[in-house]
Amino acid sequence: MDFNDTAEQAAFRAEIREWLSVNATARQPNQGVQDLGSVFRRAKEWYKKVYDAGYACHTWPKEYGGGGRSQIEAVIWSQEVANYAEPDGYFVIGQGNCGPALMALATEEEKRRLLPRMASAEDVWCQLFSEPGAGSDVAGLRTRAVQADDSDWRINGQKIWTSGAQFSQYGVILCRTDPDVSKYRGLTMFYIDMEQAGVEVRPIVQMDGGQHFNEVYFNDAVVPDSWRLGEVGGGWSAALTVLMNERMAISGVQPNGFSEFLQFCLSAELADGPAIDDPVVRDRLADWYCKDAGLRNANSRMLTAISQGGIPGAEASLGKLVGAAMNQEIANFVLQEIGPEAAVCDEQFAAMQANFQKAILFSPGIRLAGGTDEVMRNIIAEQVLGLPQEPRADKGIPFCDIPTGSSS
Repeated sequence: MDFNDTAEQAAFRAEIREWLSVNATARQPNQGVQDLGSVFRRAKEWYKKVYDAGYACHTWPKEYGGGGRSQIEAVIWSQEVANYAEPDGYFVIGQGNCGPALMALATEEEKRRLLPRMASAEDVWCQLFSEPGAGSDVAGLRTRAVQADDSDWRINGQKIWTSGAQFSQYGVILCRTDPDVSKYRGLTMFYIDMEQAGVEVRPIVQMDGGQHFNEVYFNDAVVPDSWRLGEVGGGWSAALTVLMNERMAISGVQPNGFSEFLQFCLSAELADGPAIDDPVVRDRLADWYCKDAGLRNANSRMLTAISQGGIPGAEASLGKLVGAAMNQEIANFVLQEIGPEAAVCDEQFAAMQANFQKAILFSPGIRLAGGTDEVMRNIIAEQVLGLPQEPRADKGIPFCDIPTGSSS
């Protein structure tokens, strides 16, 4: 692995460091839970500033609002902007998931119309896949799209856990268009106007007080056939394009909690003395250091491949599988070590404690987003280790004949 920038990469890093030093906000001490609406507005302002400077969506072609740069330059940007308190990953679902799907499947006219507005966050996009009965098994979804006279499609059904739907102008949606074939063959993907009368968005209040996720109901929502992404019945392969980009995006920004845990070990005072002197704490520190080092080196190996013109593969699932679980385990352990006072939740309380309180409430959701632990293990087993596929009892069976499915 080569950890050094090339001359061109070093020049780009220096360029964006200078720009960020003038335009980005320095990190501040923990300020407690912020209003979601104000965070959204701040994110829109940041994305527009980045877009105007030519740093939005680095790997997208310039004609679609991107920077026309390499993947490694996008990584350099992510590394540098992480040093500032800017919401740079706020619209990753649109730009990281939906954007690549449009580039692969939309018409040239639609790409030129939609993508620059997505890159500048003038239009916000969401991803409408999961349903109450089809979370990890996305292909088991029941939301129906029915076409009338080879023209518009009418969509009826429900989606859930849709991040940012309450702020979105558009969404990429996967629907069942043929219940009489296997569940993988009867799907079609569209993009949809989220502000029309046939779409109802209901935010879900989380246990940490946030409302990032939503239920979305469709009641004869209209989608023109020209808004179809790919062939009728080709939605599963289109969905894999989106899901691959989603897992890459999540793994790239996945917090594992180690740096915060190291700070806790070095600075916290427990009932019996400094945390770093506790043998149980030291044992956990060694274990989580090894996992963190493994993740960092696996990521560096992917970056080396990217810098040489390659693309990251299913190995990216390792970052999510290990990092998400580790983040949750660290938060649980630290709050147990702090003791009863860890239950105190106050915006004026210690920033360190507030960080672990937030992590313990939000980290379970990260283990679900973009695929559960079980899904990640299957991907690694089948696509990295070359093991046989997991048995699928419903393989090849028409969706309407699957006992847990429905043709309605």
